[in-house]
Amino acid sequence: MTIKPDLSQPIPDDFGTVHFIGIGGSGMSGIARMFLAAGHRVTGSDSRESATTGRMRELGADVRIGHDAGNVGDADTVVVTSALWPDNPELLEARRRGLPVMHRSQALAALIAGRRLVAVAGAHGKTTSTGMIVTALVELGLDPNFVNGGVIQSLGVSSGSGASDTFVVEADESDGSFLLYDTAIALVTNVDADHLDHYGSEDAFIDAFVTFASRASERVVISSDDAGARRVAAGVRATAHAPSIVTFGEADDADVRVTDVVETAGVQAVVHVAGVAHPLALRVPGRHNAINAAGAVAVLVGLGVDAADAVRGVEAFGGTERRFELHGTERGVRVYDDYAHHPTEVAVALRAARSVVGEGRVIAIHQPHLYSRTRLMAGDFARVYEELADHTVVLDVYGAREDPEPGVTGALVQERFTDQSRVDYLPDWSEAAARAADLAEDGDIVMTLSCGDVYRIIPQVLADLHGGRVAAEAPAR
Repeated sequence: MTIKPDLSQPIPDDFGTVHFIGIGGSGMSGIARMFLAAGHRVTGSDSRESATTGRMRELGADVRIGHDAGNVGDADTVVVTSALWPDNPELLEARRRGLPVMHRSQALAALIAGRRLVAVAGAHGKTTSTGMIVTALVELGLDPNFVNGGVIQSLGVSSGSGASDTFVVEADESDGSFLLYDTAIALVTNVDADHLDHYGSEDAFIDAFVTFASRASERVVISSDDAGARRVAAGVRATAHAPSIVTFGEADDADVRVTDVVETAGVQAVVHVAGVAHPLALRVPGRHNAINAAGAVAVLVGLGVDAADAVRGVEAFGGTERRFELHGTERGVRVYDDYAHHPTEVAVALRAARSVVGEGRVIAIHQPHLYSRTRLMAGDFARVYEELADHTVVLDVYGAREDPEPGVTGALVQERFTDQSRVDYLPDWSEAAARAADLAEDGDIVMTLSCGDVYRIIPQVLADLHGGRVAAEAPAR
């Protein structure tokens, strides 16, 4: 199993030279970029070369490929993620030398200290919602500091240092680290039970969100539509000195309400704020993004932005990497990638694909993420894919931070399909890519879905659609 972060460890007054184990990750690279901007010397390592590791070198970081005790060098502080394995040689070396080992959320909390923090949490939609808020602030010339969980396409980065005192972060609930932050405005997109390997029960998951939201010093912006979010809102109202609560969504009683949603290549809607209707036209597709935009508008208004300007700023958002991201078109077939890795997220992503594909079909390539989630939710995944995709190709499990479980493979999802003619379990990536390409016709969408490394199959899919062959990159293990 992976490490459990010690969030009680004191944060150093001076991080000095900072070494990031896993600097190629979107979250870790964003924080590392902020430390570089703050004048720190930054070193790092990752298991493979990538565009991100190359960009970090260009910014001045000393990045090594492969994990080795010698990579720690003369670091004063080491930053890690929860996904790190306990026998990582760099982690062991840091502990042997008695260096402070900080979870990435602790490093981020040190950067935020003294700023007005907007923390975006939720089981789904937080990367997009964070991107919308940041894009609007940049568009309106308000120069925020930010760290997002994915690259904001219009900005080309996942983090940035601004001149204002506003700091916007995507807050990670997966390991409880979102409870570290001194939050001014908390945005809760939804609360769909997940990460039960960490929390143990749905009630504990809900309680963590109540704690997170109730600590906001200014306001909580929270979904009016999501059942879990309503439970959290009720819990916050029951706490002493509860912050003000602003709800958003399609519910009749939402404070920031979405109506008249029309799904096209993007999505159009009307956002109602304080009794005034504001037309909204987004460049990203899906009803869920109109709702995400309403949450972003509610946050921006809480920051003092005029509602009309907030809507205009959010309209500039062009998406984030790995969120319904188009990678190419061959033979009239569009190939998208999406980070969806929970049944609710998969349903949202596939509905967005349906709104774009028109008369065409949606062919999904599903990479199960985590053995525990696959074991617990195989039937839910099968139900969603069978309902919303025309055909599904299932790969094997991307274990990430978990050890393999006997008998838990992608076949668990495939076996739960009622109509076996609409699903294939193909753990060999070359066979899976070829099958998706053979199925696809002009006007269809092929879509990879997972927060694992399934996007690495896309060059093979595009090559097979074109009629050529490239060696499919082997999945990480």
